Amino acid sequence: MFARKIRVEFTEGIEKHPCPLKWLDSFSMRNFTNDSIFDDTLPIADGEMEIGRNVPLEKLRLAMEDWFRRKSYLSKDAQLNVTEQDL
Repeated sequence: MFARKIRVEFTEGIEKHPCPLKWLDSFSMRNFTNDSIFDDTLPIADGEMEIGRNVPLEKLRLAMEDWFRRKSYLSKDAQLNVTEQDL
């Protein structure tokens, strides 16, 4: 089910930071995102998640970025980066 590993980081200025596990957990609760496509997401550590094959990376990034901004985790100038890792 969780066939892919991804790295989730945010950039503020020139510094890149892993997204805290707390942020990833908050996003992964379906009752908050209300989108079944993200049911196949599992936060495992700061900046690290495992996801299913059917989870589209760009849609995931956009939804996470929106959620993090609404929760005031990300500043308006910060960028969210989601990259797939080799297994």
